Amino acid sequence: MLQQYIDAIESSNIVSRTDIHGIITFVNDEFCKISGYSREELIGADHNIVRHPDVPASNFKRLWKTILAKQTYKATVKNRAKDGKTFYVNTTIVPILDEEGEIREFVAIRYDVTKEMELRMRLEEKEKELEALNRSLEERVRQQTRKLQELNRWLEERVREEIAKNEEKQQMLLWQSRFASMGQMTANIAHQWRQPLTELNLTLFNLKTSVESGEDPQKIQTLYNQSRRIIGSMSQTIEDFMSFFRPDRATSTFSVEQSLEDALSLVSKALEKKEIEIRIEGDREMILQGIPNELTQVFLNLFQNAMEAFDDKTEGERWLRIHFSRDQETFAVIVVEDSAGGIPEMALEKIFEPYFSTKSSSQGTGLGLFMSRLIIQKSFRGSIRAFNSLKGALFIIKIPLNDAKEPKEPDDV
Repeated sequence: MLQQYIDAIESSNIVSRTDIHGIITFVNDEFCKISGYSREELIGADHNIVRHPDVPASNFKRLWKTILAKQTYKATVKNRAKDGKTFYVNTTIVPILDEEGEIREFVAIRYDVTKEMELRMRLEEKEKELEALNRSLEERVRQQTRKLQELNRWLEERVREEIAKNEEKQQMLLWQSRFASMGQMTANIAHQWRQPLTELNLTLFNLKTSVESGEDPQKIQTLYNQSRRIIGSMSQTIEDFMSFFRPDRATSTFSVEQSLEDALSLVSKALEKKEIEIRIEGDREMILQGIPNELTQVFLNLFQNAMEAFDDKTEGERWLRIHFSRDQETFAVIVVEDSAGGIPEMALEKIFEPYFSTKSSSQGTGLGLFMSRLIIQKSFRGSIRAFNSLKGALFIIKIPLNDAKEPKEPDDV
């Protein structure tokens, strides 16, 4: 019966025996297999034949101190095979005593944990890379924050210059509106980051769980790549925000659909939170001449007004419709309509006036629609009008596609 137990241990573990001086007196087949040495090479050799040079000498001093004190030693040990490959074994060394209580020999029982150790080391490397990515992201945020601060100083200096030069009132209102838009965009960034932060936290938890359960390394790599993608997306949000407020903007040919998508990317999370459905219809391939960010600002002002109008609507449909069409190939026609109930009739005639607002002073500056009209008229030589549809507010924007000019209204600025 005892021999059966011995056979069972030797068949499933890596077993060796040494004399009191550490000379090998017995090894089983598993020891030969993992070390790459034959039994003849091992018997009579010092057990440090498989010692890895990276292991500190202090480890072996602690080992000998333990077993010579007739105590059992347990540790995970890094060894080197005959061909130079590294392997790891969980090791238990037991002193065998004779009848007088003196040490006769040592028996070591081990099992291979190389794959687990390699997986753990890869995880540690990935964790270091993730830490580096996090530090990089933090540094980029700090850099972009500094740029934003510099941009704020630049804007403030420009405002002071405009005041000193006593320029037209419209120019001053332009900068005030840009500052108001910056506050709205900061809130939108917070919305944009909530979901990816939650997703990143879940992905990192799944990565940790996969490693601890010894799952396929390919799955671990996939989760790691997913984490990097999320971090990159969050960084891109900052880049988009900086691009919108960049002062060195130039006139160019651009897609009206791209300008719309840029606006939606900045408010998509806020729209989702308010459960507002976006409907985009019509000819999306129209090309305009002007400053793309300025048309993006017009879209943002209209979307912001619609979202605030929905705050007072608790029932019924919740949608925002954007429709593109052409007027006899001469004008681009952009319709923005919502289902929030509409604008009070008394306010329809005044909503494009500066500082006029149907909201409280804490909710709006009264500059958004004024600025939108100024941009459409001055930058795009077009027009913008407001109406009430059956469902809510409806804005119609007409912009020349080529050299045509939209006739101005008598009261245009």
